[in-house]
Amino acid sequence: MTLKKALVWRVLAVVFAVTLIAASCGDDEGDTGTTAAPEDTTAPETTAAAPAETTTTAADAIADTQDGDLLDTILARGELNCGVSGSAVAFSETQPDGSQTGFDADYCRAVAAALFGDAGAVVFTPLTAAERFTAVQTGEVDVLMRNTTWTQSRDTEVGMDFGPTTYYDGQQLMAREGDGFSGGSQVADIAGAVVCTNAGTTTEQNVADAAEAAGIEIELTTFEDFDQVTENFINDACDVITTDGSALVGRKANQQPAGENWVIFPATPISKEPLGPTYGQNQSRFADVVNWTVYATVIADEKGINSGNVADMAANPPDAEAARLLGAADDEQQSNMGLAPDAFYQVIAQVGNYDEIYSRHLNPVGLTREGSANAGWLDGGLIYAPPAR
Repeated sequence: MTLKKALVWRVLAVVFAVTLIAASCGDDEGDTGTTAAPEDTTAPETTAAAPAETTTTAADAIADTQDGDLLDTILARGELNCGVSGSAVAFSETQPDGSQTGFDADYCRAVAAALFGDAGAVVFTPLTAAERFTAVQTGEVDVLMRNTTWTQSRDTEVGMDFGPTTYYDGQQLMAREGDGFSGGSQVADIAGAVVCTNAGTTTEQNVADAAEAAGIEIELTTFEDFDQVTENFINDACDVITTDGSALVGRKANQQPAGENWVIFPATPISKEPLGPTYGQNQSRFADVVNWTVYATVIADEKGINSGNVADMAANPPDAEAARLLGAADDEQQSNMGLAPDAFYQVIAQVGNYDEIYSRHLNPVGLTREGSANAGWLDGGLIYAPPAR
């Protein structure tokens, strides 16, 4: 092989490796599983390779997005470009008129409210798992609010940075009660089952690993997206489906046929899936805005400040921290972030505190905070914010 050809293959190998990592976890994310899917059930995926002399590696794309100050760019643009799923029940769902609803969509609006004092100053871009990281790297979107799991490889090789975890999730399985499964079922109980999930995801890897650890064999079938997974489950082509527990709860609430009872198990998830804002590396000023927008909703929740009483709370703050957070004190820190002093006041007034956002979208599908990791730290959960001072 000539030196030129060797270099071409080396570049293509790097791009291919990064693409595989970038396609990983959350509800439809992850590395390739160890069990091969039948060819006739797996949606085909193609990757077009550019000529060697014009090939751009992921590292090049990441470097391009790190030039200049992203916060200044966004403020000058006048709107936030936010990447979402568009098909994640209760998190981000594209409506017939093109609008977005859901927990993640509201956090896009919260960041826009902090930036511009206008929760409507946001452009939503629905993205697949394979598209999302490239969209950040190329500058198509400024931030992902797209049920994306924080992992070591994404924090390093893929070139992402992560904000506070807004939802602590974990992978589970779902099957029909009529097939002999229950909420008390374990991974060992799916021996011999046809298990369906998304192709090329950590979800796929996790269930393959769990089956191996349980000493069982399963038939793992994969599809391009979870809509296809669910439809095949409804049509009895799959015995069991698996993804993040929150997504399974949403699918059960919205798509369970009359006369059936879908059960989710095991009670302890088979993986950890911390979900939250994701953005490109080395843009700390913009990262600060995203992170403290989330923290502001959490602190407001802790203090009982909500969209209904925030005006009164700003006029008569319950303590010094609330005064700073709402821009009602001389030592407020929002101005030091390049924002208006009342930036987080606008977040709470226009979008709400953490519990309001959570309850508005997740409670209706059965995802309650009480007793879960998503309860506040004072209630035994993991939702916690550093002090605003």
